[in-house]
Amino acid sequence: MPSENTTQIVELLPSHARRLKWRDRIDEVAQRSPAFFALVVFALIILIITALLLIPGARRGAGSAHLLEALFTATSAVCVTGLTVVNTATFWSPLGQAFIAIGMQIGGLGVMTIASVLGLAVSRHIGLTQRILTASETKSSLGEVGGLLRAVVITSASVESILTIVFLPTLLQRHRGLIEAVGQSLFMAISTFNNGGFVAIPEGIHGYLGNWGFCLPVILGTIIGAVGFPVVLNITSHWRHPRKWSLHAKLTLITYATLLVLGSFGVLLLEWANTNTIGQLDFGSKLLVALTHSTTARSSGLSTVDVGAMNESTWWLLDGLMFVGGGSASTGGGIKVSTFAVLILAIIAEARGDRDAEAFGKRVGSSVIRLAISATFLGAVMVGFSTLIILQISDFSLSQVLFETVSAFGTCGLSTGITSELPALGKGVIIVLMYLGRVGTMTFAAALALRHRRRVVRLPQERPIIG
Repeated sequence: MPSENTTQIVELLPSHARRLKWRDRIDEVAQRSPAFFALVVFALIILIITALLLIPGARRGAGSAHLLEALFTATSAVCVTGLTVVNTATFWSPLGQAFIAIGMQIGGLGVMTIASVLGLAVSRHIGLTQRILTASETKSSLGEVGGLLRAVVITSASVESILTIVFLPTLLQRHRGLIEAVGQSLFMAISTFNNGGFVAIPEGIHGYLGNWGFCLPVILGTIIGAVGFPVVLNITSHWRHPRKWSLHAKLTLITYATLLVLGSFGVLLLEWANTNTIGQLDFGSKLLVALTHSTTARSSGLSTVDVGAMNESTWWLLDGLMFVGGGSASTGGGIKVSTFAVLILAIIAEARGDRDAEAFGKRVGSSVIRLAISATFLGAVMVGFSTLIILQISDFSLSQVLFETVSAFGTCGLSTGITSELPALGKGVIIVLMYLGRVGTMTFAAALALRHRRRVVRLPQERPIIG
């Protein structure tokens, strides 16, 4: 006769088998289409943060936030954008701000990356499925996942800790209590490194436009987060031998630095006489504002002046910087710096009549060029279609709407001030665009890169007329 324990084990077997079956199905989907799986997981994380922000204690005062307010904020946080429909410092309570910070941390480092780090901490092992998902998200090979995760943990923990310490004295000078100052410093550090763009300081950061002690950490923290973890790992592994740096690292650093310098010069020149922004500042403060906005326009969206008061020519310049964005597998958005660099190399090769696009003694494969063109075209289509919809349903000008949509796609967060005034449908368009900007091009690019159709027979070649 079976014992009571045996009966309990037998009863548990069906449920255990069902759990294993569902787990096998999830692993199968994840391995077959890691990009699609990441897309779904990102959406689930946004919904979870939305639900947390709907808790009555998440906002200041009585009641809870409206669904659209919570969903927009959650999407902006997880997609590390920074566009807001409510004031982060005055609308959300410390609990709500904590939820936003968690969303930025998860979205900045990557859902699969966070999951792999937690799994490694618990089981000391990363399964094949987790490696595939993390490799897809971070644009790395399966063998590089372990080293990349260590780089993610060390870099994020170190940079965010240092930024918190650096921000603290400045915020304490504003007569805040120690606990409040520490909380705001930590929030600012997370927002800066993860290029989140949210600010929990009640008066904002416009009062720090000439403060090098505050703006320089914002600039450096944004850059470290935006160049990408593969670049950080490659540089730290061969920091004594720059010649051993990968082509990706060299292209990212040189292109990023070039755009940073040109963007700073452009903002300084275009806004030099604008009394509503930097026209009345001394040269040092003007230079700092230009450098800050050339940096933050790439991804973090932190602004020390009123972007809405800038000249439209400056908006156009920032549109370009936001569309390019940060590095691959970084906390930034956009089409990515390496994509832009590959397009430039392809144009130079075609202008010279060269057979291949080359840089630093290496040849860029034609498949990479096709991937860069595809990612850029898809990004342009997303921005163009979203701009068309919002223009149709609102009374804002083309330059304002285009700036808003490019900022959403580039997960930047800079705004001319129209975000909260958009109709509900317009806010919905921005929500979708922020989501696609964070995971859309990444997913499409990964799908294109991982899908190879081999054909035995190749069709005859004929060259159409271009130009």
